[in-house]
Amino acid sequence: MNAHTERLTIPGPSGALECAIDRPEGVARGLVVIAHPHPLHGGTMDNKVAQTLARAFVQRGWRSVRFNFRGVGGSAGAWDAGRGEVEDMLAVVAHHRDSGEPLALAGFSFGAFVASHVAARVGHDQVERLVLVGPATSNFQVAPVPEHTLVIHGESDEVVPLAATLDWARPQHLPVVVVPGVGHFFHGQLTLLKNLVVRALA
Repeated sequence: MNAHTERLTIPGPSGALECAIDRPEGVARGLVVIAHPHPLHGGTMDNKVAQTLARAFVQRGWRSVRFNFRGVGGSAGAWDAGRGEVEDMLAVVAHHRDSGEPLALAGFSFGAFVASHVAARVGHDQVERLVLVGPATSNFQVAPVPEHTLVIHGESDEVVPLAATLDWARPQHLPVVVVPGVGHFFHGQLTLLKNLVVRALA
């Protein structure tokens, strides 16, 4: 993400997992783990939305860890249709989280689906912040989420229809921040996306 990004590999359920760590100035207020979009459609931890999420959290004082799912970049293994990818994210959380440290989770598209299930596995009471951008609600069974979750979706999303995310959110009485005229990848609107997350983290 920048010259100060630390890259390393950690042990994962199917071999090495490649991680990128960005640290705030001073003592971090907690750890955020960020999940990237669909591995079979070019998604990596260097995806621009994933990097934007990292920048927003770092600006608010969080230590950010992005990682490549199994089979992506320097991570070992192969695509597992979401099951193994949930285990990958859980392994990243377990490796990087200090005992009792505040935890946040975030994800974009397929990564938001994974983050929703990791939040359920860790326990909603253990997740201080959950941020889902363009969650893949039309393609995957996104898990129910805690009421303090921030969901951001583009009005003109051409990959995941806004209606699918509203249908998922409605039974949970969960607000969705809709960005008018914006597509799935937030082209030209990454600064706006970052500012929405920064404000929510205040």
